[in-house]
Amino acid sequence: MASGVLVVAIGGNSLIKDRQHMTVPDQYRVLGETSWHIAQLISRGWQVAIAHGNGPQVGFVMRRSELAAHELHQVPMDVCVANTQGAIGYELQQNLANDFRALKIDRQPVSIVTQVEVAADDPAIANPTKPIGAFMDETQARLRLERDGWAIREDAGRGWRHIVPSPRPVRIVEERAIKTLVREDFVVITVGEGGVPVVADENGDLHGIPAVIDKDLAASLLATTLRADIFMITTAVDRVALEWGGPGQRWVDRLSLVEARQYLAEGTHFAAGSMAPKIEACVRFLERGGGAAIITSPEHMEAALAGKAGTRLVA
Repeated sequence: MASGVLVVAIGGNSLIKDRQHMTVPDQYRVLGETSWHIAQLISRGWQVAIAHGNGPQVGFVMRRSELAAHELHQVPMDVCVANTQGAIGYELQQNLANDFRALKIDRQPVSIVTQVEVAADDPAIANPTKPIGAFMDETQARLRLERDGWAIREDAGRGWRHIVPSPRPVRIVEERAIKTLVREDFVVITVGEGGVPVVADENGDLHGIPAVIDKDLAASLLATTLRADIFMITTAVDRVALEWGGPGQRWVDRLSLVEARQYLAEGTHFAAGSMAPKIEACVRFLERGGGAAIITSPEHMEAALAGKAGTRLVA
């Protein structure tokens, strides 16, 4: 039976199959499919911590807040992140508990609303790059720019988006609690959407900021913090491809740390905002002494751990 600590990062976009299936019950059902695969790994003896994205869900909460602004106070972005951490954590907890019961696994999942500290002087805070929320036409975008001071960017010909800072994660504030829970055999759901971004003031007090942290980078930090044996990122594809989308596209089963760094530096292999941050997160885990990282789809997690699917990155 397998053993060791496994950190699994699942994407917020992967909870939404298409525009016709975006409701909470739809997302719950998709989470149920992923949780079943994770439960199978746990049944084989892995101690698991789960990180998850919730970028689309944060956008939904922000949009609801905007639409209700004529009647209710608006919700700050850091609170939107915390809100969706709790909601997705609840859905995942419930699905996992049901799976554990079906598989006769004596384990309990638990969610932590997690803060992740970023550097107050991180240059990214003054340079928004991360699109969030609904698409807008140009007229709406200009209104938001002029009236609300939003940073706006056209997004791949699909419309205009609100863009926010995405600073790098420095410290997981609830680190000690997470370590304790994993050590006591709880299945921990944490650092949702990269964690609620906070900065420390001159007194050491923490304050939320209007930003989002890359989920994969935060999950990589979580894997390092827990000294995980394996760091796994799930995505829509079974394996990583080089020259993605081009005539020379080719799938790869294994990448060394040196190769991964080289391909990242070349800038032509991995899509920015998609596969590139996943590769970077794996690289950072390996650079900090991690054993191995895997990128695969949820349904191939078990096979990937056995070396029969996915892309494995090693030092």
